[in-house]
Amino acid sequence: MTDSYNIAVVGATGAVGSVMLKLLEERNFPVAEIRAFASGRSAGQTVPFKGGELEVEELTASGFEGVQVALFSAGGARSKEFAPAAVAAGAVVIDNSSAFRQEPNVPLVVPEVNPGDIKWHEGIIANPNCSTIQMVVALKPIYDAVGIERIIVTTFQSVSGTGNKAIEELFNQSEAVLESGDVEVNVYPHRIAFNVLPHIEHFHDNGYTNEEVKMINETRKIFDDPGIRVTATCARVPIFNAHCESINIQTMRPVSVDEVRRLLLAAPGVTLFDDPAANEYPMPLMAEGKDDVFVGRIREDDSAENSLNLWVVSDNLRKGAATNAVQIAELLAGGGLLE
Repeated sequence: MTDSYNIAVVGATGAVGSVMLKLLEERNFPVAEIRAFASGRSAGQTVPFKGGELEVEELTASGFEGVQVALFSAGGARSKEFAPAAVAAGAVVIDNSSAFRQEPNVPLVVPEVNPGDIKWHEGIIANPNCSTIQMVVALKPIYDAVGIERIIVTTFQSVSGTGNKAIEELFNQSEAVLESGDVEVNVYPHRIAFNVLPHIEHFHDNGYTNEEVKMINETRKIFDDPGIRVTATCARVPIFNAHCESINIQTMRPVSVDEVRRLLLAAPGVTLFDDPAANEYPMPLMAEGKDDVFVGRIREDDSAENSLNLWVVSDNLRKGAATNAVQIAELLAGGGLLE
């Protein structure tokens, strides 16, 4: 990447948007000019970037002139309203919401898995769901080597996936439980402190939550495999950051645990951490602040043919959102796909 580019971060004051700014700096993305957008409530605030401060602008449809890449993390409603305006102004939008993920003309991209899909974008590239991203990064080398016909996944998702208000609520509730027991519930339907909620987003008529449906549909689209069988149960747990997943896969051909370890050791974006005898396995504290997907607890499932279990952990604000979006921008820039 030799040229530099005009970048906009939409939702710059949010949990993911602030990490997007941090990663553009950390990864030394070639920025010519950068602008930070948020709602009118946040306009006039400042956010840090490269030792200075960016003044936050109010998000408007007319504000994208000259922008080449717009990183959106402001929710689906704002993406639907403002992403087309950014595209019309000449920007490529990398959208972190679910607004466009299942649109047939919008690539759903994880750079370690399907980087070539960015070439057929029509102005918008979708960032997958945070839990989907870490799962497909871990499973891609196995999928390529022996095929996967079924995935059963249970997630344990941190509150940062909901945003800054959820982080604050977990902190306040935990403090209240320990001190007085008088807990205020606002963000989730039940107390999250010292609790587990088997419920992320709204329920569908079939009993699945929207988060679970996302994981099923997005996995099929990313792997370009509509026939792969996927089922998911997604739970919210009382930790601040990083998501965990218990994944069971059934492969099309036999594969040993040792071979899976070799595949994962060579896989981009994956750190293998799997030594049960030494109590070494991935944990949220290990993944926080890092960009890799951590995999451990790899073992055969004796209850079904060609089946394995894996434990997968990743920082949902980084690889599950901001890092993946910035990596897509790097692919666009490195591939000469930006004007």
